[in-house]
Amino acid sequence: MSTPTQPSSPIATDAVVIGAGPVGLFQVFQLGLQGITAHVIDALPHAGGQCVELYGDKPIYDIPGVPVCSGRELAALLLRQIAPFKPHWHLSALVASVALQDDGRILVETNQGQALLARAVFIAAGVGAFVPRTLKVEGIEAWVGTQVHYQHLPAGTPVAGQRVVVHGGDDAAVAHAIALATLPTAEAPASIRLLYRRDAFQAPAEQLQQLQALRDAGRVQVIVGQITGLVAEAGRLAALQVVDTEGQSANAPVDCLIAALGISPRLGPIADWGIAIERKQLVVDTASFRTSVPCIFAVGDINTYPGKRKLILCGFHEATLAAFAAAEALTGDKVALQYTTTSPRLHALLGVATPQAS
Repeated sequence: MSTPTQPSSPIATDAVVIGAGPVGLFQVFQLGLQGITAHVIDALPHAGGQCVELYGDKPIYDIPGVPVCSGRELAALLLRQIAPFKPHWHLSALVASVALQDDGRILVETNQGQALLARAVFIAAGVGAFVPRTLKVEGIEAWVGTQVHYQHLPAGTPVAGQRVVVHGGDDAAVAHAIALATLPTAEAPASIRLLYRRDAFQAPAEQLQQLQALRDAGRVQVIVGQITGLVAEAGRLAALQVVDTEGQSANAPVDCLIAALGISPRLGPIADWGIAIERKQLVVDTASFRTSVPCIFAVGDINTYPGKRKLILCGFHEATLAAFAAAEALTGDKVALQYTTTSPRLHALLGVATPQAS
């Protein structure tokens, strides 16, 4: 988890998109068609939002023109689609504050010390920022980010020769244990323990078969129990105090703890941004998808209006109208409707050749 820092000097930009789920990504695309480059902020370390994090491998059947795709596949397609517009990414970051400035711009600050001064802000945060569920163990905060990692092991984190404990019972935890156990020998941990309150894991059958094979080979050990305390030595986390189902306590040595306990949505500071809210959703005008604050738009599951339907398809429509409204506000002029099939301007923005007339 990130530690709040002092914001840096603000980066001036036309647009900030808060949320990198499917609707947020399509918002970037629609802004790109208007010639507007966006900075994208998301609490997760990757794009895709809940589509990837919660049902990455489950089939989606209601995307126009795509008979079926998984959440990961949809995110990958959207990332390909927005690639020509080169968005600026701010991942693993939470928006700490949003403030309207005297000149009408919006100052957006994150918990990582980033400051963006935007002419338009698009909130595509779904049901809120998805943040990892944390361990409620006294004193654990001291090692978060060094020896304790929530939901994901940061890329490039060395684990060679370390005693690694993966805590969790779903497919993310199982996948971590498998990935660690199949590292090359030179990069492999000294030990891998998968800790959960019971010896039953919720993961695809193929993953469970891989896990069982690794357990049989002695490469992964399963510990049944719950963490009740921590043991420190020389300023480092050395062991976890674990109580099993019979109430017996034992210490599990640890150098690196990956707590893959799932994620949960939080509306968080959005509630303090001075935007009109109705039942934890942002009220918008359906002609432009503006909120009650000038230059702040809301698209996707975070907004509400008469007839609202929480569907990805509806979010795509909202993002399109929001992009047109923002472009007209930024230019002070009506935006002419152009089509990607025929417009040389849009072809230039997309980096594709304009077909020659026959």
